[in-house]
Amino acid sequence: MSNSLTQRLLDGDRRALARAITLVEDDRPEGWELVREVYPHTGHAAVYGFTGPPGVGKSTLIGALTKARREAGRTVGVLSVDPSSPFTHGALLGDRIRLTEHFLDPGVFIRSMANRGALGGLSEAALQAALLLDAAGRQDVFVETVGVGQAEIDIIDHADTIVLVLMPGSGDSIQALKAGVMEIPDVIVINKADHPLTDTMVREIRGVLSLANLDGGAERGRWRVPIVKTEAAHDKGIAELVEQLDAHRAHILEQGTLQERRGRNLRNEVLAIATSRLRRQLEDELREDPEFKCLLEEVVQRRLDPASAATELLSRRS
Repeated sequence: MSNSLTQRLLDGDRRALARAITLVEDDRPEGWELVREVYPHTGHAAVYGFTGPPGVGKSTLIGALTKARREAGRTVGVLSVDPSSPFTHGALLGDRIRLTEHFLDPGVFIRSMANRGALGGLSEAALQAALLLDAAGRQDVFVETVGVGQAEIDIIDHADTIVLVLMPGSGDSIQALKAGVMEIPDVIVINKADHPLTDTMVREIRGVLSLANLDGGAERGRWRVPIVKTEAAHDKGIAELVEQLDAHRAHILEQGTLQERRGRNLRNEVLAIATSRLRRQLEDELREDPEFKCLLEEVVQRRLDPASAATELLSRRS
């Protein structure tokens, strides 16, 4: 890896950052080498993960937050993880239209990435791209995942603060009230809050949080998950959201849980990368393996069940 690219990245050069993310996204060895070189310089950015059903306005919300952070003099990196295009395997939606007002601002770096079919809405490369944004000196990193609902839990694996974005009057939002998703947010945003059902939704969410014992209660030191009403398209509620994001960061720093979170996140990231690579390695090894084809045929013919076939496959490899 060229030392000049590494140094330019660490100096905050936008073109070097773009090149580095492309190398990682293309799974190039020099990309992984670059990540290895800059990793000791990471850990300084505040990483915010935004999740929620499609259509709730996550991109608009991030655009409004980016504007607020820039007005406060902070540099921003935005990673939008999109569904993979079946044709190019690139980011189907491209760079988000609603973030275009920030494209020419040198203090903002925006990148759309394909999720490459990752079930939880995030790809292996996206995790590394967040590290590269951190190494390049971006003070706030906003990661927006593809809205796939409850399978999206892996956003928790690499953000310091998790923001769940919902909207009133949506069946998808009611689905998101299920415990699997409601256990992960640190801040809940109800966007498009000019809707007549907004207050009803706030009551529903408070009820779910209370039942799940996530409202903080009277427990000392416990974070009470706030519900913030916004109209991101009109910059309404953004100041309060910034206030709550800052409050959560101050809370985890005060409680000493930021490093604990990051330790857990990095452990999960190591396991996720190892699992992904083992699967690819296994697929490559078995692609033309005649014994594997025979084993699959046994499963197809209902003479062998999938779990037994998997057990036999693993015993052969060991």
